[in-house]
Amino acid sequence: MIDPVLLRENPDLVKHSQELRGESTALVDEAVEADASRRAAITEFESLRAEQNAFGKQVATAPKDQKAALVAQAQTLAASVKAANQRANDAETAFTEAVQRLGNIVIDGVPAGGEDDYIVLREVGEIPAFGFEPRDHLEIGERLDAIDMSRGAKVSGARFHYLKGVGARLELALMNLALDRALAQGFTPLITPTLVRPEIMQGTGFLGAHSEEIYYLPDDELYLTGTSEVALAGYHADEILDVSKGPLRYAGWSTCYRREAGSHGKDTRGIIRVHQFNKLEMFSYIDPADAEAEHERMLGWQEGMLQSLGLAYRVIDTAAGDLGSSAARKYDVEAWVPTQQAYRELTSTSNCTTFQARRLDIRHRVEGGKTQPVATLNGTLATTRWIVAILETHQQEDGSVVVPEALRPYLGGLEVLEPVA
Repeated sequence: MIDPVLLRENPDLVKHSQELRGESTALVDEAVEADASRRAAITEFESLRAEQNAFGKQVATAPKDQKAALVAQAQTLAASVKAANQRANDAETAFTEAVQRLGNIVIDGVPAGGEDDYIVLREVGEIPAFGFEPRDHLEIGERLDAIDMSRGAKVSGARFHYLKGVGARLELALMNLALDRALAQGFTPLITPTLVRPEIMQGTGFLGAHSEEIYYLPDDELYLTGTSEVALAGYHADEILDVSKGPLRYAGWSTCYRREAGSHGKDTRGIIRVHQFNKLEMFSYIDPADAEAEHERMLGWQEGMLQSLGLAYRVIDTAAGDLGSSAARKYDVEAWVPTQQAYRELTSTSNCTTFQARRLDIRHRVEGGKTQPVATLNGTLATTRWIVAILETHQQEDGSVVVPEALRPYLGGLEVLEPVA
């Protein structure tokens, strides 16, 4: 949720952000109007309540022969206070609904537009060249007996899979490498819940335009998370944190679930776009003044991972219309996938400023003892999809795959993944 004071005092800034996102500016006017109605209703309620308190004292000290009439007036006033309180509550609900339709305020410099309007910030690494026709990751994985799509479909349906043998070991190696990197930067590891309450999902901003992507269990009123970001954001909901000595950093290891609604016919081969995968997610609670610097640090840690895995990649500054409601800026890191002759997203990192913290009531103390919302940031440090780029980039003509040196200690020193006869 954006800052109500900012909305009230600078609606043009909010409208500009909406324009960059390609979203309606009329929603800003509706939110401003709802805010004015809310404040008027609260003022009316507080005025009547003060009148009620004063009248109560008058009744208490009145002569006995006047009390009956005064008590009747007090009952009428109490009914007016109750009605005013209900109007204030309704106005508060209407304002919350109106303001939650607005995306986070986009940071200066974020490109306008949609999915194809990103800016490439840099390309890193050498695009792999082969003296043979490269195989795609699924063919490689099947030769290694590492990926089993057919049995995944048999057991769970389309877009499910088994990682088997060296495939399972490769994912665990990747995740443990990422965890060690996160620990070195002061992250506390968490294995998070993957089912969360609606208020936590709503608080992180995932129940907006892309809510159809989320699995929901109506009988339990719980959502399956598509990223541990949700549980990590909810971890400190309704708390006051001490970030005066630096950020609170968590690394969440979890299985993730996405319905992939609207993606029929896209990336149906292999494990690029699946319903279930594993991920190690960085999450930081920080003083808002330091959020942009933390964002650059997270991006640097992601790039360090891809470089150590020998992957060619590029970094893009995602356009405002492709941010999602919570992010004020998002960097995507895309690795080169040889058989697609294209860069494909492996990871992203988002600066959500105070948007999620306002919804989840996560604050820190500032000078004078007052509290203000913290900033939250997130970024993926490893996930199942990375296996695609690793297998394709490091494949050999005989179907084997050279293990990146950084992963070898996590695979018992294994240097080459060999096809299964």
